Amino acid sequence: MQPQGRRQAADAAADHYRVHGASSTGVENSTPVECGVVDRLDVIADAAIEVIAAEGMRGLTHRAVDRAAGLPVGSTSYYARTRAALLELTIARIVALDQPSARPAGSLAEFIAGYAFEAITAGRTRMLARYEFALEATRRPELRAVYDEGGLQIRRLATSALEAAGSSSAERHARVVVDWMEGTIFGALAGTGSLAPPSLESLVESAREILAGLGVE
Repeated sequence: MQPQGRRQAADAAADHYRVHGASSTGVENSTPVECGVVDRLDVIADAAIEVIAAEGMRGLTHRAVDRAAGLPVGSTSYYARTRAALLELTIARIVALDQPSARPAGSLAEFIAGYAFEAITAGRTRMLARYEFALEATRRPELRAVYDEGGLQIRRLATSALEAAGSSSAERHARVVVDWMEGTIFGALAGTGSLAPPSLESLVESAREILAGLGVE
């Protein structure tokens, strides 16, 4: 099921297509318009992430997103007609960006540490917005479902990786590993760990210690 924000954005896209999607010959071709809509949704969601990270949820308005994205006034409200739709569009984007790429060559510890390091460095803005959503989701059930599904996807990936590495209790061990990652990331961005964020090398060492404690090499 699509989040409400995506559904409303799709409705807006359909309206846009009905008005602009026909060629001068009267033959409709939706492909360029569809691709443009997807790109515009991502631009809007990425700008919303920046606004939330910088100003918190109170700073999130359609006009603020228009400014951050460099779009004409009214663009965000066209694709996400309500604040609720904008919130759902943004959390869906965060969840998509949170998902790790396919595991590259290297050890499991290096993969785990690399995910945490990316979140602390290049992913800093996204993660700060994610923490804002974590609190907002406690008050909005419609956000809770999307937020939780994103976390579950990461836990499923961790479970599969630990199974492949020979874990004797992959699901339980995945909870330990993911909890370590999330605690480490939060501490480095919003806790006292932000005074001296960990290096990639120190994260790899810690990940190796965690895995060794679980009996996984």
